[in-house]
Amino acid sequence: MKSEYILSMEHITKAYGENVVLGDVSLQIRPGEIHALVGENGAGKSTLMNILFGMPVIHSTGGYQGQVLLDGERTQILSPFEAMAKGIGMVHQEFMLLPGFTITENIKLNREISKPTVLSRIFGKNLEKLDMPTMSRDARKALDSVGMGIEEFTLVKGLPVGYMQFIEIAREIDKTGIRLMVFDEPTAVLTESEAEKLIQVMRNIAASGIAIIFITHRLDEVMAASDRITVLRDGQLAATHNTSETSLVELAELMIGRRSDIVHRERREEPQNSAPRIALHVEDLSVEMPGEEVQGITLDVYEGEILGIGGLAGQGKIGIPNGIMGLYRAQGKAEFFGQPFMLGNPHKALASGMAMVSEDRREVGLLLDQSIEDNIIFNAMQVKGEYLYNLLGSKSPVRIQLRDSKAIRKIAQEMIKALDIRCTSPTQHTGTLSGGNQQKVCIARALALNPKFLFVCEPTRGIDIGAKQLVLNTLTRMNRDLGMTLVVVSSELNEMRSICDRIAIVTEGKVFDILPVDAPEAAYGLAMSGIAAQKEEKGDA
Repeated sequence: MKSEYILSMEHITKAYGENVVLGDVSLQIRPGEIHALVGENGAGKSTLMNILFGMPVIHSTGGYQGQVLLDGERTQILSPFEAMAKGIGMVHQEFMLLPGFTITENIKLNREISKPTVLSRIFGKNLEKLDMPTMSRDARKALDSVGMGIEEFTLVKGLPVGYMQFIEIAREIDKTGIRLMVFDEPTAVLTESEAEKLIQVMRNIAASGIAIIFITHRLDEVMAASDRITVLRDGQLAATHNTSETSLVELAELMIGRRSDIVHRERREEPQNSAPRIALHVEDLSVEMPGEEVQGITLDVYEGEILGIGGLAGQGKIGIPNGIMGLYRAQGKAEFFGQPFMLGNPHKALASGMAMVSEDRREVGLLLDQSIEDNIIFNAMQVKGEYLYNLLGSKSPVRIQLRDSKAIRKIAQEMIKALDIRCTSPTQHTGTLSGGNQQKVCIARALALNPKFLFVCEPTRGIDIGAKQLVLNTLTRMNRDLGMTLVVVSSELNEMRSICDRIAIVTEGKVFDILPVDAPEAAYGLAMSGIAAQKEEKGDA
């Protein structure tokens, strides 16, 4: 008996070491339907698709539990080639096109059509000639199916990114035997009109009987294009709904909601009739950080607050501090406590009283082969000349500077105690510490500068629950006891809501909205999807 579903992924569980990234997740796809798969970054969407496509990262890390069925028959897909042979295609978020090849050559890549020659009849098939007329006809048919009038012999190099996305789709359509297509964030690089056109193309593909898994963070497109929706949250199946029976608000709540309760820190009482002082003002800020570009934002950070900056990966939130601190090329206007602030100069940023804990602690934030104490004092020594003494005395005009080992050991011991850095001694190499303790060393290095303004990027990434709480408590204490202004950039919305005063949501390189921490979860989910709060009404149609 033929199955109702072309694809069933049943009770899928996947762990990397002790980290369970998927727990008992099931997904069923019917022939000819557009099935949206949504969830925050880290919800498990990519891992689930990696299992479907037999990606090497799955099988080289112990495989997975559960089963995959195609047309009701259990199957084991061990490689992307097997997935393609079984009729599964994928339109990748990152383009897989060869710029120096024509559109036809890209569409027919690895599936070229050839015809015999005199030499091939003698020496074998390898000397056959490409049948370009037939290949061009196939390419033309595929391009027409996605509504592209461009000539099929045009070079891909130099084409607009929107064109490249449709060429990717045309290549999948040209494959014979395709029964299921996965669209991974296909509208991320498209204009609004191109996105509408793509949705119509998807509908046409589905009408031909091909099933589509539509992965996107744009919930308005999900509501417009899909038949059913599966929501993943924290590696678990949150829900599967018919699109006609759910709403933007419900989807946003399902994506963002957490099992744990949010405990907010005590809020400061602002004096009446006094406007808060602006600590940092940026205007029309653009940052050229690959994968996290900022597209011209204006933002104020108030003195003494903890401002959160959230949003999905690749939307620009990480680019903001990296651009302001001068790690990537930035343009725009900035003022720091009322004074003009020069972008693009990390040394001056640090010297002015600004500091940053990087999101990449191993590559940027730490000297892994150096001791804890050397890491803690490094920036303070390099930028401010601290933890040094003059061998010839402080009054001598001749400077022969040496490390002040006593002062270095003192500050290191203070930081180790204050932040509960678990180590054998201040001389232990930082690279031998756990992830949570490495994160604490990053914070200690920033604190050693005695900054009045601190960016903290992804403060709890890759550390255990106990260490997370300690880091969050430390940030709160720095703000409350030291009066430090903090900007916390994080993918962990629940954590930001527990310590921040306000949270700015960045979407497509711009600040889409700034929300109070007690705003409904749906408001955050909608903002991350680029949907204004006015569009919250339920879609009962």
